[in-house]
Amino acid sequence: MTTRLAIRFAACAAEGRAALVTFVTAGDPDHATAQAILHALPGAGADIIELGVPFTDPMADGIPIQLAGQRALKGGQTLRKTLAMVRDFRKVDAATPIVLMGYYNPIYVYGVDVFLKDALEAGIDGLIMVDLPPEEDAELCLPALKAGLNFVRLATPTTDDKRLPKVLQNTSGFVYYVSMTGITGGVIASYDAVGEAVARIKAHTNLPVAVGFGVKTAADAAAIAKGADGVVVGSALVEKVRLSLDGAGKATPATVPAVTDLVSELARGVRSVRKAA
Repeated sequence: MTTRLAIRFAACAAEGRAALVTFVTAGDPDHATAQAILHALPGAGADIIELGVPFTDPMADGIPIQLAGQRALKGGQTLRKTLAMVRDFRKVDAATPIVLMGYYNPIYVYGVDVFLKDALEAGIDGLIMVDLPPEEDAELCLPALKAGLNFVRLATPTTDDKRLPKVLQNTSGFVYYVSMTGITGGVIASYDAVGEAVARIKAHTNLPVAVGFGVKTAADAAAIAKGADGVVVGSALVEKVRLSLDGAGKATPATVPAVTDLVSELARGVRSVRKAA
């Protein structure tokens, strides 16, 4: 089965460049504004969208994404409403891949079988569950793959050659390489080290490798794009949402443009790096 993710990564590779993967939190700062941001991302230059599912205990996320999740939950965002956002998006965009990123608990509460059915119907392409290691594949990964969803796995600087085959075992869509140890929103210590890690992973898999955590500027995006198949940006985008809000924490006319302007800058950075065919 040819998936939207496979088609999009292949298209970017044919253009001789990396894909720009943008993360935003569903329902941040409110449902309507988040929907407007989601609709605007492809036009601003996003190739693939990661849509964060708000959760009360986001252990892998730094302060910006934690706060985004809190804003969304305060506004009443739920997993069901997140799927509704994607369903609405698919009315106007049938091509841009959307991957849900989050934690297993909301899906477990929703019911795995019902969730997978509803996710496919809504137009979700894949899942990234940061708290489900390969040892727990039977919980969600294998049912998701059987249902036709990609299951994207995280690899980190501590994923050595002994562990890597286990991590890659049931991974599909792409491999998400976390550029640093710790939580989202940090600073990349060495682009060379990231490039070496990507090359090591690619020696073990034919899947595209996208790099995230710590990418904040067009220059960061360009540096990562030299070696990676995809560049993931999240904390910098949700921070743009926060900084655009009024004193009461509500969206303003500047909220959507604040996000899309940065996406456009990042897209230019990614597209400035041409890869050999």
